[in-house]
Amino acid sequence: MTLLHDTFRHLDTARLPTPCFVVDAALLERNLQRLHHVQQESGAKILLALKGFAMYHYAPLIARYLCGVCASGLHEAKLGRDYFGGEVHTFSAAYPPADMAEVLALSDHVIFNSFSQWQRYREQALAAAKHKSLHFGLRINPQQSEGTVEIYDPSAPGSRLGIVREAFRPELLDGISGLHFHNLCEQDVPPLQRTLAAVERQFGEFLPRMQWVNFGGGHHITREDYQVDELITLIRAFRKRWGVEVILEPGEAIAINTGVYVTEVLDVTKNGIDIAIIDGSCSAHLPDVLEMPYRPDVLGGAAPHDKAHTYRIGGLTCLAGDVIGDYSFDHPLTVGERLMFMDMSHYTMVKTNTFNGVKLPAIVAWDSRDDSLTIVRSFGYDDFKTRLS
Repeated sequence: MTLLHDTFRHLDTARLPTPCFVVDAALLERNLQRLHHVQQESGAKILLALKGFAMYHYAPLIARYLCGVCASGLHEAKLGRDYFGGEVHTFSAAYPPADMAEVLALSDHVIFNSFSQWQRYREQALAAAKHKSLHFGLRINPQQSEGTVEIYDPSAPGSRLGIVREAFRPELLDGISGLHFHNLCEQDVPPLQRTLAAVERQFGEFLPRMQWVNFGGGHHITREDYQVDELITLIRAFRKRWGVEVILEPGEAIAINTGVYVTEVLDVTKNGIDIAIIDGSCSAHLPDVLEMPYRPDVLGGAAPHDKAHTYRIGGLTCLAGDVIGDYSFDHPLTVGERLMFMDMSHYTMVKTNTFNGVKLPAIVAWDSRDDSLTIVRSFGYDDFKTRLS
């Protein structure tokens, strides 16, 4: 049994509204402490990637350990500046002109995806930098494919993310102080080592002109078997070799193994297999389960047929594929029973939608150290209606 399972088996689900996400402050702080250790020992800055976890209820806790946030555009930059403190680093594949002035005002680093974007906004950016400390970077694409799922592979052929070496224009680097790459997804040190080798091989001649290099995200630093000491050594060596500041921006590593998704069984039916329909939805509440795809654990559940009673668990929408997966249990599932899907903090709250008018999950903060529980946010009809017209 993992620490996550062992922790959440003590949570009384009868205290919860359903569906809901629950994040444990104690487990979150445990992750933050490990990331802070990496910062201290390596000299790198670590930022929270809001695209992966943006529960600003915990912003004061996160701000105690990390250097700031990275944003994917104007709205995340606003959230970061309003709640999280520290630095705001913003990257977007392309910036709408109407957003640029505010992005520059909110950010400490602004990273451009192409030389054409940099040329388009260069004068505006440099003018903004006269009034505040503001640094500009370019995203590079080392074309070192490490991802196992193409939709999450920024180095896949034809990727729109980052500048490949053959398109790199050193004559346009005036005003650029850093380079950024993001090449990993839920990975450990060896893929990062290979990526860094590709970066140095292709872009090393430009690194002496830089003040900082952003290693992006996808680093599973808080996973129990992650090679933390090797990462620290790698960062130290890179900083010494090139004389640059190193920045990492994991989103998932901050939130992995900190929370759950809790639902209630609404009906039990049969069509060749026993089927349990819950008051939530995979497509509306857990879209990564379908996109990756993957099968999350259920507390007390097991693989199909490992235990006495096997069920297909699906949501209440009309989408035929709105299915989380097949699970077996020691006992028959009953209407009104609560189910807890594990490791559901990252890429969940930030991706929910209201397809079919399905109610968004409530957001709950829990602290396993004292069993205190706060329903931070509940959602209803108005949240559905105001997204439409």
